[in-house]
Amino acid sequence: MIIIQKLWTAKIQFLKGVGPANAAKLAKLGIFTVGQLLEHYPRRYEDRSNHKLIAELTDGLYETFRALIINISELKSHRGLRIVKITVRDQSGVAQLTWFNQSYIKNKYKTGMEIIISGKVQRRLHSIEINKPDIELAADFNADAGQIIPVYPVMENIPQWQLRTLTRQAVEIFHTLPVSEAETLPQAILSGYNLINRQQALTAIHFPRNREMLAAARRRLVFEELYLLQCGLTYLKQKNKHKSQGIKHAPDGKLVTAIENKLPFTLTGDQQQTLQEIKADMEDITPMQRLLQGDVGSGKTVIATVALAKTVENGYQGALMAPTEILAEQHYHSLARLLAPHGIKLAVLTGKLTRKARDQLLCHIKEGGIDIVVGTHALIQADVEFKQLGLVVTDEQHRFGVQQRAQLEAKGGQPDVLVMTATPIPRTMALTVYGDLDVSVIRELPPGRQPIATYARASNRRDKVYAFAVEQMKAGRQIYVVCPLIEESDKVEAQSAIKIYDELSSTFFKDYNCGLLHGKMKPQEKDVIMSAFAGGEIKALIATTVIEVGVNVPNATVMIIEGADRFGLAQLHQLRGRVGRGEHKSYCILLSDSTNQETVERLRVMTEINDGFILAEKDLILRGPGQFFGTAQHGIPDLKIADIIRDTDILLEARRAAQQTVCTPEYLNRVWQTLLHWFGENFTMVFCR
Repeated sequence: MIIIQKLWTAKIQFLKGVGPANAAKLAKLGIFTVGQLLEHYPRRYEDRSNHKLIAELTDGLYETFRALIINISELKSHRGLRIVKITVRDQSGVAQLTWFNQSYIKNKYKTGMEIIISGKVQRRLHSIEINKPDIELAADFNADAGQIIPVYPVMENIPQWQLRTLTRQAVEIFHTLPVSEAETLPQAILSGYNLINRQQALTAIHFPRNREMLAAARRRLVFEELYLLQCGLTYLKQKNKHKSQGIKHAPDGKLVTAIENKLPFTLTGDQQQTLQEIKADMEDITPMQRLLQGDVGSGKTVIATVALAKTVENGYQGALMAPTEILAEQHYHSLARLLAPHGIKLAVLTGKLTRKARDQLLCHIKEGGIDIVVGTHALIQADVEFKQLGLVVTDEQHRFGVQQRAQLEAKGGQPDVLVMTATPIPRTMALTVYGDLDVSVIRELPPGRQPIATYARASNRRDKVYAFAVEQMKAGRQIYVVCPLIEESDKVEAQSAIKIYDELSSTFFKDYNCGLLHGKMKPQEKDVIMSAFAGGEIKALIATTVIEVGVNVPNATVMIIEGADRFGLAQLHQLRGRVGRGEHKSYCILLSDSTNQETVERLRVMTEINDGFILAEKDLILRGPGQFFGTAQHGIPDLKIADIIRDTDILLEARRAAQQTVCTPEYLNRVWQTLLHWFGENFTMVFCR
């Protein structure tokens, strides 16, 4: 393992042909070491052993052909675009290659050059065009003739042939290692799951002899990536369960029973099930580490309320951390309504307290005079001390990083931990990002919650949309208008909150008090605006997505989303969840002029589905895992080759294998160094906290 680590971490200049200039180019791809080059996997492959003729190219397909450059030209369109066109021909016909605003292309190639072109074919009447194709000089291509060729993610100044040459050199060096030293997986795992060894896999993923070998290589490397991730998460889960004993809460007593009997509503089946899971965890000596998923409005807060009451009944303190001051205040008032009548002392700790008030509150918390503290990031500051912290609840937990969550937990001995999110997480994503936690899910909405009527409209219906919003305000309701940008931008065509605020407050909404809210405002300014909206003083709130996690405003019945095509399904659903919280029928209107097929499909799905969990699955499919739920905050590295949508079966296999490994110390020792390499700077934060 030591030998492979030395090779893996060797600077890229270790390879022949990599001087300072090439090293700087590779650095832009995130490649600084030989290991990073070997893990810079191809994004696709081309079988170039049988190039097509131009006349045989099929419209709409990604094709490869060989041709001669016969003309290079550049022209300027009436919109100011600079268009470079290269005309090529072979014995069967002529094709046009096109680039927009990339003038350097015309200096890169010359007439008479023979090139190999790969790209998506567009047949228009009697012409054939390929926009922004991949091009290689035929002279540079000889070494790879007749093989399945890797095509890498590259920058414009790094040719494919150069990256292939360097990668082949790295693969050859990797093959000089003993097989046992090059391997990262235990032999029992390789045999048990029918996986090829790592040297074979890295060779075949870059330079496959055939499609079968490529498939075997990909399966091995996907398995390895997911297996290592699951080993880390499984280890963390077991570490939390086997570290020093936690708090063993007693079964429910008079206080919890009285609070549950006084709830102003009956818990749904899902709420009851979730509450039983949490109580069972709290009554166990092992510290609870549980994730509570629940769609917008599903009633997660009441579950947290009962859990906090349980820890107080047992003589401990509880803490609830929320991402914003306004949300912390809302939680405080919600908890106080249910708990204060039973003698439970609550306080809210945020950044806006005066120094004197803060010092007094910290003293009460330290001495045990406060039972439950609700707050923001202020809770994790060094001077916040608890007498006996028994339960930590983190709301909208994806807004906090791993370190922040760990800092709050560290305020107690071994407190029970409950993290909550209103962003429904697909099962595969939950296994990947939250594999160290037990998961409870609330899918049922409380009785009486009406579905939110959702419509997608083009801008030619915009006047009617805002006229409808005015009718709602006349009836006493309030509305949200959400924009993708704060200010106008020359680079992005999208509505800005400031522009829309100026427009609406002087036209449609001129008779109503409007508010503007965006991320550049100071926290105190945002709190004033949100408080005024929650109190009904502001009738129309024009904002950016800062209201995605906001206060409960039951009187708000209309959510208008400008530029809805710029948001994913999960975010649109979160925004929609700001309305529909009261007795009145609510509406969400998605404004977009996009004709992109994927966008049209995304907005159609929003109009037909209100279930956040179904939407989350579809969002994962439409957008892919990379951007669905940022993993950086969780200390989880980006996946280099695995796709948790496509590779669900491998993920489940890898999870089983990881559970076997972590139960066997000699196996865990085998993968430990690889985990350290793979997680990099996040390793200590994730596994050693």
